[in-house]
Amino acid sequence: MSEHHDNVHEHHAHEHHGDELPHADFKSYMIGFILSVILTAIPFWIVMGGVFETSSTTALVILGFAAVQIVVHMIYFLHMNFQSEGGWNMLALIFTAVMVFITLAGSLWVMYHLNVNMMPGLMESVHGQ
Repeated sequence: MSEHHDNVHEHHAHEHHGDELPHADFKSYMIGFILSVILTAIPFWIVMGGVFETSSTTALVILGFAAVQIVVHMIYFLHMNFQSEGGWNMLALIFTAVMVFITLAGSLWVMYHLNVNMMPGLMESVHGQ
């Protein structure tokens, strides 16, 4: 019985419960936190300082900073990379991003064409008055 008991403990000693990934440390969290603060402060300054003349340019720049901040959060706080879970996490994220892009682009395309093509005579009479 003790031989069986020793074999069970030996088996558990060599068992691995997941991928060998580097664990997050304080330095990694601090880098993510500092980058997040910077990526929040810069757009705030852009808006409050009126850096760009047009609001559309300001909106595009802020959307760019938001996209970068999403990536920072995924890497430093969610620990997503191509090695975690055998790459399935990143594959699921890429699939989700493609589906969101297709949905948003398709919705905008449909709304634009509905706006242009729906009752064009009515729009001319409203603007002609």
